[in-house]
Amino acid sequence: MQLGDARWAQCEDVPVLLVPVGATEQHGPHLPLGTDTTVAATVAARSGLPTAPALPYGASGEHEGFPGTVSIGTETLAAVIVELGRSACRFARRLVLVNGHGGNVAALRVAVPMLRAEGRDVAWFPCGVPGADAHAGRHETSLMLALGPDTVAQDLAEPGNTAPLRELMPAIAAGSVRDVSPSGVLGDPTGATAAEGAETVSVMVAALVTAVGRWTVDDATGRLT
Repeated sequence: MQLGDARWAQCEDVPVLLVPVGATEQHGPHLPLGTDTTVAATVAARSGLPTAPALPYGASGEHEGFPGTVSIGTETLAAVIVELGRSACRFARRLVLVNGHGGNVAALRVAVPMLRAEGRDVAWFPCGVPGADAHAGRHETSLMLALGPDTVAQDLAEPGNTAPLRELMPAIAAGSVRDVSPSGVLGDPTGATAAEGAETVSVMVAALVTAVGRWTVDDATGRLT
């Protein structure tokens, strides 16, 4: 069930509802601004579980040095998630925020434990796989070649800063992504393939379905493990 297409009588006592949480932010010269939202929405929808419309704005302040990025910040995002959770849990027994953007994690770690402390069965799940590069590199480029190949400008895909994210974070935190990568790319998108992207989506969907079925939640962070 897609919540946006459903009628109210179909929404009584929903066992679990997924809400994709994305972002609208630069993804290098070659990927669309809505990459994170597309990934989160796809992973949620392909799980076969009831899914709400995606939140297309997140906490993307580190990317505001690039035109097109729209960020609502951590504090506002956390407030939105809390109010969304309080409302959705009136008809959904469980709620999962399916997150597509790393910058949203701070808000999720505040909002979800708050909802749980209020007695609501809420958790969040990250869309990611081990070994992925940080931003707009081969991982995300492969995903978008699988999910929206017409939105990828492959002729503009060039390596950015390939240093480990842990080494770049101090400069990013003090300034922005643009300070460490003029193109906005953190990684190397060359060599990306639609086949790799499709496999990655399948892995993430399977992990989400397994995690929802197991329903083990970290009390400190609210993350579904």
